[in-house]
Amino acid sequence: MIKINLVREGRTVRGGGAAAAAAGPAVAAGGSNLNNILVIAGILLGILAAGAWWWIKNSERQERRDTVASKQAEADRLQTIIKQVDDYTKRKDSLQKRIDLINQLKQNQRGPVKIMDRISQDLPDLVWLDHMTMSGGLVGIAGRGLNPNAIANFVDNIKNDPLFEEPALSSVTQLSAVPPVYGFDMTDGAGDFFRPA
Repeated sequence: MIKINLVREGRTVRGGGAAAAAAGPAVAAGGSNLNNILVIAGILLGILAAGAWWWIKNSERQERRDTVASKQAEADRLQTIIKQVDDYTKRKDSLQKRIDLINQLKQNQRGPVKIMDRISQDLPDLVWLDHMTMSGGLVGIAGRGLNPNAIANFVDNIKNDPLFEEPALSSVTQLSAVPPVYGFDMTDGAGDFFRPA
C-alpha cells in the first residue's frame, strides 16, 4: 500500500490564502535569482582571478625578457673586451718572442767575441791563426808558427784557460824550410774542434 503525506497541502495559510499563494512563486523566483547572481559573481571572480594571474605572469615574463636582454647586452660588451684582451695577449706574446730572440742574438754575439778575445790573449809570439771556425759550442783552429815550441806554448795556454776544455793538437807539419814555418790543427777527438766551457 502507498502512503502519501498530504498534510502540507491541507493546511490553511493564515493571513489570507490568495496572498500566500501569490507569494509562493515569487519566493521561489527570488531564490533562483540569488543562485544565478551567486553563479555569475563566482564566474566574474574566477575571470578576475585568472586575469590577475595572467597579468602577474605576463609581468614576470616581461621582467625576464628585460633581464635576458640586459644580460645579453652585457655579454656582448664583455665579449668585445675579451677579444681585445686576447689581441693584447697575442701581441704581448709576439713581442716577448721578439725580445727573447734579440736577447738570444746578443748572447750569441758575446760568445764569439769572448772566445776570440781569450784566444788572442792565449796566443804567444811567433804564432798566428789562419782560420777559426765555430759550430754550436765547438771551435776549430788552424794556424802557423815559426817553431814547434811556440805552437806548444799556445796549446798549453789554451789548456790552462778555464773557458775551454782540454784541446788536442792533431798535427804539426813543416810548411816551409826557409824561414821555417809550421802549420797546426787543434782537435778534441771529435773533429777539428775544442769546446768552450
